[in-house]
Order: sequence, then C-alpha cells, then structure tokens
Amino acid sequence: MKKYKVAVIGATGMVGQRFLTLLENHPYFEVSALAASSSSAGKNYKDAIRKWHLQTPMPEKFAEMKVFDAAADIGKIAQSADFCFCAVNMKKDEIKALEEAYAKAECPVVSNNSAHRDTPDVPMIIPEINAEHLDVIASQRKRLGTKRGFIAVKSNCSLQSYVPLLYPLKKYGIKSVAVTTYQAISGAGKTFETMSEITDNIIPYIGGEEEKSQNEPKKIFGKVEDGKIVPCNGLKITAQCLRVPVSDGHTAACFVSFDKKPSKEEILKAWKEFSGEPQKLRLPSAPEQFIHYFTEDDRPQARLDRNLENGMAVSAGRLRADEIFDYKFIGLSHNTLRGAAGGAVLLAELLCAKGYL
Repeated sequence: MKKYKVAVIGATGMVGQRFLTLLENHPYFEVSALAASSSSAGKNYKDAIRKWHLQTPMPEKFAEMKVFDAAADIGKIAQSADFCFCAVNMKKDEIKALEEAYAKAECPVVSNNSAHRDTPDVPMIIPEINAEHLDVIASQRKRLGTKRGFIAVKSNCSLQSYVPLLYPLKKYGIKSVAVTTYQAISGAGKTFETMSEITDNIIPYIGGEEEKSQNEPKKIFGKVEDGKIVPCNGLKITAQCLRVPVSDGHTAACFVSFDKKPSKEEILKAWKEFSGEPQKLRLPSAPEQFIHYFTEDDRPQARLDRNLENGMAVSAGRLRADEIFDYKFIGLSHNTLRGAAGGAVLLAELLCAKGYL
C-alpha cells in the first residue's frame, strides 16, 4: 500500500522521541520532516536533542535529519507531509493556534496535546471506543475552510487506564464513578534523573489532571449531533491524581455504581469480549486483545504488565464488590505508548483506514 509521509512536530521532547521509535519501521508511515522550537531549528536531530529519554536507542535514520522551526516553517512542512503528529510543549492558546495553522495549510493534525480536546468539532478518540466521532471532521473542515486539513486528538494519558474498562459496561447504566490515578513520572516528561523530588515520595497534585479525568470521559461517551460532539453529562466522575515514583505506566483504582448492577461474571465477560474498529481492521498498532484481566491479587503491576502487547493493551485486576459502590477494580496502561504516542499512531492508522488522510 501507499506510504503516507508524516511530520513530527515537537520531535525533540519525550513524546516526540517515542513517536520516532514507533515510526522507524512503520508499514503505513514514513517520516518526512521533524520540527521543534526555534532554538532547535536548523540543527541535525541528534544535535537538537538535549537528552534522549528512552531506553530504546535513537533511530539512526533520523539522526542527521534537519529540524524545522515548528511555527515559522509551517508551509514547508505542510508541503512535505500528508499529515503531522503534534506533541509540543507550549501554552494552550499557542498550541491551538499552531494546530489550526497546520490544518488550514491542508496538513491534517493528529495531536497528543490537550489544547483542542474541548473543541466541540474536534474528535477526541480512543480508537476502540468512539471511532464514530470521526464523522464530526466534515463539520470541522467547513468551519476551518479546508478540503483536507483537520485536527483530531487523543485523550489524556491517564484515561486509558480506566475509561476502556468502563466503556464495555455502559449497557448496565454507569451511575457514578470515583477514580484515583497513580501516574508515572514520564507523564510529566521526566525520568528519575531529572525528577529528584519524586524519590521516596508521592506528590498528591498534578496540575489540570483531575479536571481532565472528570470531563474528558464525558466527551468520549458523547454523541455527534448537528456537527459537534455533545458530551454525556449524565456520566458522573470524581477523580484524584497522584504522581508516584514509577518510570512508565499509569495505574487507576476505580469504583463504579450502575443503574442495573451486573454480576462479576458479566463484567469479566464484557471485558474479555470487547474489541473495536482497530481489531476489526487489524491495524498495525492494535493489540489483539484490548483488555487483559489478571486473576492474581497482586496484578496488574506497572513493571510487569505495562508493556503488554507492545504497550498498547489495557490491564485490569482485583474486580470485587464494594460496600459503598457496586464494584471496585484496578486498571493499568502504558502512558507514553497507549496513552500518548502509541495511541496517536493508532488513531492515525484508523484515519487512514477510514479515508480521512
């Protein structure tokens, strides 16, 4: 099949680095341009990198590529790429403007950033869950005045550890959810070398995370109506988010009540049988089994289970009845794979399969 040319905007950061490791030998995509801030522009990629954050080595094929200025070279980048991945570290308003500029230059944007997640005509996709939300792209193109250009985003990384476990249960009427997420330091773009304050410590606050954890699922569970995504405001979620001394892997302790309480066996069956468009279409990055349930009392564990199915599966365990809620369980997902770059690559694969690119 045709290989799509792709630009990586924000290529020098941790998520940008993860994009390049995933795209090195991708069957659909070929990296045609790298972009970052003006301080990196004009340098070879290997010289623009302040620190390589991943255990996977830097792919040699990108080392000598020239880095473009993400803001100043939009025209050049758009001409060289069929679409772009965006993972930049800028202010929210600046990211919004940058992504719209790429879209208006007829370069579709698959974004890892949060800036457009609350824009009503921008689909926020977990590919197995709400692929039908891509329908809103037609309305977004009308607003932007584009033929090809649009913006599609993935949801917050921590959502992947519990929303995929809630979604197969929506037929039982999810009444209320309480969740606490225990989030890895790579979610802040840090390693143990660069985040000394996390040693022997838990930090009980991550700016903006609790609001995202409570609001973004409502959009994911929503419906496309009149050219926009209408959130499911009947879904009640309260969240707390903690930073913990773990390199990769976000864990969630989740409590849920239902209108029609299912049995434990029904929940386990729903998880085991659940799959979505990526599995149906056999997309390259899709896990064969989306949700894996562990029967051991001490699983899932970040160190043992985060890399399940190349880091693209979601793990669950400790499902049991609760005296206040109906049930409680533990969820786990890899935050820079399923939760960030890997989830965006899977979204781009879905967009290709559906004809949007």
